[in-house]
Amino acid sequence: MSSRTSPISRPITIRRAVARDAKRLTRLVRGSGAYAGEYAAAVAGYRAGPDYIEAHRVFVAVGADEHGGRVLGFYSLVLAPPELDLLFVADEARGRGIGRLLVAHMQSEARAAGLDRVKVVSHPPAEDFYHRAGAVRIGTVLANPPAVPWDRPEFEFRVASE
Repeated sequence: MSSRTSPISRPITIRRAVARDAKRLTRLVRGSGAYAGEYAAAVAGYRAGPDYIEAHRVFVAVGADEHGGRVLGFYSLVLAPPELDLLFVADEARGRGIGRLLVAHMQSEARAAGLDRVKVVSHPPAEDFYHRAGAVRIGTVLANPPAVPWDRPEFEFRVASE
């Protein structure tokens, strides 16, 4: 079985990102296979800097390995207005449930912050993922060339109270 479809076999920890994670998160975004081809320009100059990490609720999924933990993915929750700003899973870790773990963690953080919904403006190829993760499509954000030359699906996670 390939690692792309293997379930998570080693412990995964989700922790708050810290400033020293910035370079790894930036590399993860810029190197994402989900942004290959026509989408590459959208992340070519992207930077997840320490200032961004400090300003938002950024969490990383770290896998246990011989190097003391490898960043397998991350997300950023913006509280006002409530939005899942970023969610990336490392290419080599895709298909192993890490995205779903990050979404579940985000929903828990949103609930703890008193939010009842969280918006997501999705990268078009991620539309199926968000649908499978329980988000409801609420519209389309129209292209805004030259920054974003394509329409993007807009979703909403409804956060149930406990």
